[in-house]
Amino acid sequence: MTEFFTRVQFEEAAQAIRSQTRQAPTVGLVLGSGLGSLADAVEDADVIPAASIPHWPPSTVEGHAGRLVVGRLEGQRVLVQQGRAHYYEGHSMQQVTLPIRAMHLLGIKTLVVTNAAGAINPDFRPGDLMLITDHINFMSMAGVSPLRGPNDHSFGPRFPDMSQAYDRELCALALRAAEEAAVQLHQGVYVCLGGPSFETPADLRFLRAVGADAVGMSTVAEVTVARHGGLRVLGLSGISNKANLDGSTVTTHEEVLAAGWAIAPKLVTIVRGVLRRL
Repeated sequence: MTEFFTRVQFEEAAQAIRSQTRQAPTVGLVLGSGLGSLADAVEDADVIPAASIPHWPPSTVEGHAGRLVVGRLEGQRVLVQQGRAHYYEGHSMQQVTLPIRAMHLLGIKTLVVTNAAGAINPDFRPGDLMLITDHINFMSMAGVSPLRGPNDHSFGPRFPDMSQAYDRELCALALRAAEEAAVQLHQGVYVCLGGPSFETPADLRFLRAVGADAVGMSTVAEVTVARHGGLRVLGLSGISNKANLDGSTVTTHEEVLAAGWAIAPKLVTIVRGVLRRL
């Protein structure tokens, strides 16, 4: 496992993408478990297998297709990452976030990250959507950060500010798109844990006590790298299962995927609405 990557390797990944598309995307989208159908809406699409890109982290998880779709969506040139890799699969944090570095080098300025997340807030139900207004980065607090190691100042500063990780203007656009489409969009704080085991009821009660509304195993590292590079970020969580604060239910990945398929149409509606307003 390679822990640290250099700009040369990021450039090799970006160049491999350039060589397989005639388009120059400015918006990147990362799709979470069961949410890959958004890629089907892309027009004039060039499809790039992730396996054809040097250093790209392979995803081994069901519900992550492992390809890029580059094309047009609501008048914007987009690059859709259909399937992501996770730290728990055995990749280093820098490899997990290599796609974000490649997007940066391709000229992408705006990143939309989506995920399937478990409810912590008891008011959330499977099939709901949550606008991520902030996150809790427990993994980085413990030293597991994609920014660990030598800092490349051509990407960003040694100590990037994260006080506005999620762009307020993009959040406002998402709320407006949801209101106009009559789609309920909660707002809340996302927390990332290492996984791959789902949380115990005690875990969830603790996370609720410290202010989290939804929990997952992705997204935060990608957002950290995006903000390090100056990209604007919009985050959306699809709520895949209810809050299991008392241990009365069992959570499965099949449940997460099924919820993702139900959530996808609402997610597509909001993302399209945001892109129209950019």
